Amino acid sequence: MNKKIKLEKRLLMLMGILLMLVKFAAKPVAAMHIMEGFLPVGWSIFWTIIFIPFFTMGVVEINKIIKEKRDRKVLLALSGAFIFILSALKIPSVTGSTSHPTGVGLGTVLFGPKVISVLGTISLLFQALLLAHGGITTLGANAMAMTVVGPFVGYAVYNVSKKMNLNRSVSIFLCAVTANLATYVMTSIQLGVALPDPEGGIVASIIKFLSIFMITQIPISIIEGLLSVVMVNLIDSSINVEREVAHNGY
Repeated sequence: MNKKIKLEKRLLMLMGILLMLVKFAAKPVAAMHIMEGFLPVGWSIFWTIIFIPFFTMGVVEINKIIKEKRDRKVLLALSGAFIFILSALKIPSVTGSTSHPTGVGLGTVLFGPKVISVLGTISLLFQALLLAHGGITTLGANAMAMTVVGPFVGYAVYNVSKKMNLNRSVSIFLCAVTANLATYVMTSIQLGVALPDPEGGIVASIIKFLSIFMITQIPISIIEGLLSVVMVNLIDSSINVEREVAHNGY
C-alpha cells in the first residue's frame, strides 16, 4: 500500500509541476496554435468539415472504453490533463511566435489515436476561450493537426517500433516525438496552402513556416518524448503495485 501511495504522489507531483508552468501560457502572444482570424474563412470551414468524422470516431471509441473498461476512466482523464497542460505551455520561438509540446503521445500509447481527437479538442477549446491560445474559427484546423495527424503518425511509428522489437521506452519516445513533429508539419502545410508566398508560392510558404518552427520544436519534441516515457513508466508501476496489492490482499 505504501508503494501505491508513493507512486500516486509522484504522478500528482509531476502533474502539479506541469500545471504551475501553465502560468507562462496566460500571456496572449502569437502562439503556435493558429490564432483567431489568421486563416481565411473558407479554409477554416474546410478543416472543420474534414475534422468532424475523426471527432465522431473519437466519441465512439471513448464510449466503448468507458463501457468495457471502466477502470480506465482515470487514465483517460490523466491523458486529457497531460494534453491540456503541455499544449498550453508557450515557449518563445523566432519572429515573435511560440512553440509548445502537444502532450498527445501519452494518450496515443495508452488508448490509440482515435480518443485524442476528443481529448485534444477539449483542451484546444478551453485554451482558446481561457488562455487566448488558438481560436474558435481555427479550432478545426488546430484539431486536425494536433489531435488527428500527430497522433495517427505517432501511433504508426509506435507500432513499427514494436514490430522491430525495440525497447518499449524507445517506442514510446519515438511515438511522442514524431506525433509532436507531425503536428507542426501539418500546421505548416495548413498555413502554407492558405497563405502562399507571393514569390515562391505554396511550397516556399510551407518551407518558410517549417524552418521557423523546427528551430525550437525539435528540442521541445525530444523533451516531450522523455517526459512521456517517464509518465508511462510511472503509470505502469502504479498498475503493477495495484495488482500486487490485490493479489496479496492488503
